[in-house]
Formats: sequence, structure tokens, C-alpha cells
Amino acid sequence: MAKDKIIWSHKARIKLYEIMEFYAERNGNTTYSAKLYKLFTKNIKLLLKHPNLGVKTTVEGVRALVK
Repeated sequence: MAKDKIIWSHKARIKLYEIMEFYAERNGNTTYSAKLYKLFTKNIKLLLKHPNLGVKTTVEGVRALVK
């Protein structure tokens, strides 16, 4: 059986980095950025376990998680 995987676009990777960098600079440390990264990772694992979770988008095979 093929394993599902999350594929990050180049733009998404850059945005993730920008978010982490923004909070690190704003807060003067990486504590909050690390918490956010853990949250992203947790939700990615949740999506892998439950691939139909989230809201369908107009793009085939793409879903959005809203928290």
C-alpha cells in the first residue's frame, strides 16, 4: 500500500520560514516559533492519519485545515 505524504510547495516552505523568523525576531527568542513548528508538525501528522480531514479546496487533492 502506498504511503500518503504531505508535499510542501516551495512557496509554502518559504512562508513557513518567514513565519518562524518573524516571531523569533519579534519575541527576541525562538520559543514561540518552536511551539508553532510543533503545532504545524502535529497537524501534518493528523492529516496523514486522516487524509479527508479539513476543507476541500478548488485544487484536486488539496485540503485546508482551519484552526
